[in-house]
Amino acid sequence: MNEQDPTTAGGEVASTSQHGTAVRLDQGHVVGDGGLPERFSNPGLPVHVPRHSDLSEDGARRAEKQVAALFTLSIVATLLFIVGYFALDVDQTVFLPGIGTTNASHVVLGLTLGLGMLGIGLGAVHWAKTLMPDEEVVEERHPMRASDESRERVVQVLGEGGQSSQIMRRPLIKYTLGGALGLFAVPLVLQVAGSLGPAPQKSLSLTFWNGGPSGPGEEPTFKPLRLMRDPENTPIRADDVTLGSVFHVLPQGLLPDPDTGTGGTEHVLEEKAKAAVLLMRLEPDVIRSQKERDWGYQGIVAYSKICTHVGCPVGLYEQQTHHLLCPCHQSTFDVTQDCKVIFGPAKRPLPQLKITVDDEGYLVSAQPFREAVGPSFWERG
Repeated sequence: MNEQDPTTAGGEVASTSQHGTAVRLDQGHVVGDGGLPERFSNPGLPVHVPRHSDLSEDGARRAEKQVAALFTLSIVATLLFIVGYFALDVDQTVFLPGIGTTNASHVVLGLTLGLGMLGIGLGAVHWAKTLMPDEEVVEERHPMRASDESRERVVQVLGEGGQSSQIMRRPLIKYTLGGALGLFAVPLVLQVAGSLGPAPQKSLSLTFWNGGPSGPGEEPTFKPLRLMRDPENTPIRADDVTLGSVFHVLPQGLLPDPDTGTGGTEHVLEEKAKAAVLLMRLEPDVIRSQKERDWGYQGIVAYSKICTHVGCPVGLYEQQTHHLLCPCHQSTFDVTQDCKVIFGPAKRPLPQLKITVDDEGYLVSAQPFREAVGPSFWERG
């Protein structure tokens, strides 16, 4: 069959298409070169227009330099981020027209981090647009499971794709891309490693019971603090604590004075979350720990309210069994045995606060907590 001599054989009519391509009518379907239906021979793709970098090696080199320049921009911006991270004071401010006074470190770190990301992104896009293959192709739909030969061909095509991307031929792109991606991980590591504040164990070892606010700076000097009812913020006498009763307690000075409205600490919620205490009275003969007797007062004992599992508030006291229950995950603590864990996922006892009474008969702290409050895994900080 040829274009000049269309024939008919076996009921199949051969003809010539309007473009001069041989086609035949096969069971009602027009078939073109290669046995594909004619509707697939021209799927409507635009005519491929070669790029300047395809036609000229000088153009390709120029594109390579442009891509490398964008990756280099990312490298420089990342290095400036690292310098700014260590050089700028976190409290330093700068005036920007139209914005006003703002934090200088936030501006510098934000701009450099953004430029670092922008350089990598633009470089990758420009590389794909100018040097990587850009010819459109159409493939027939095939079975989901390809043959072994096809799979081997895929591996070969991937290898050819690596070659056609020209990354091996363009070492300038390869090295600058590697430098940009490698350095860009540094700001992320710095922010994770250096900007998360103090180690949890240290911050949770200092509570308001140490003598005052436990923020950054030197450790406060311990002084006895009265145990105050929460939320009334009134002191508690030893005689007020009856058998079976439970008091939710905060240290003196944490909340404002209820009569004058003065006093209190600046970060009330943070300090309250660490210093909250449960106070209860037991018959002295049911207490099975000598340390618990020594740290209590006539059967009155005080324990941290913060569960050592994940930090939920322990607030359920069963006076018959002397058990404290955390409502979140059912960790159960035995008050008669230093609040040790007898059930549930918690891994260590609730920390005990040593208490005594002052000259007026009010309950006061005799020393701060001797271990970190809160979840056990934070101790490893």
